[in-house]
Amino acid sequence: MRIDILTALPEQVERAVDLTVLRRAKDKIALHVHDLGTYAEGHHKQIDDYPYGGGAGMVLKPEPIFACIEALGGSPDEVIYLSPDGEPLTQALANTLSLKKHIVLLAGHYKGIDHRVREVLVTREVSVGDYVLSGGELPALLVADAVARLIPGVLGDIQSALEDSFQDGLLGAPTYTRPASFRGLEVPEVLCSGNHSSIAEWREEVRQQRTRERRPDLWQQYVAREKT
Repeated sequence: MRIDILTALPEQVERAVDLTVLRRAKDKIALHVHDLGTYAEGHHKQIDDYPYGGGAGMVLKPEPIFACIEALGGSPDEVIYLSPDGEPLTQALANTLSLKKHIVLLAGHYKGIDHRVREVLVTREVSVGDYVLSGGELPALLVADAVARLIPGVLGDIQSALEDSFQDGLLGAPTYTRPASFRGLEVPEVLCSGNHSSIAEWREEVRQQRTRERRPDLWQQYVAREKT
């Protein structure tokens, strides 16, 4: 798999990559970070300009984005623009993207990007939440992390990823480790029983209860799917 991240702040992305699971993922996927400034035209290598029609903020110019994506060659499976008005990043979407061969993540900055990029090059727009960040670098890293950890060999145990919250629409069960008793707080007895069937039943019950209480929206979706 190949992931390309296009950004106005390559150093920020590269430093973050070296501190996350993405560093380990480099052995399993081809991860490349591209500086949009390299593809800018003119003596000053300007990548942004004032918006037509007025208004505050600056907009990323189309020329460096088109040039960068065209320089990648081939046809990426997805060119994803990280945007507050995109579809929500979910585990289901991460699963879908993990099956692609080549995805491009375009990190917006300033006031966004020239809309012609979105019309011509972008195949999918993704939001990491109902809030606005100063740039798309962190969202791009979130998407890359969520996808990369699903690639076999990135995590020490792929089963760990398959048991994550949201994989089947439910939140995860609580986890415990040694000691079994700590400051009067006890690990649930069933987890120490060695009875794998009972443990699985307990975890499923707790997952459903936590989802009902904490994410009623997810619980309603889960119940609807179970009825079909």
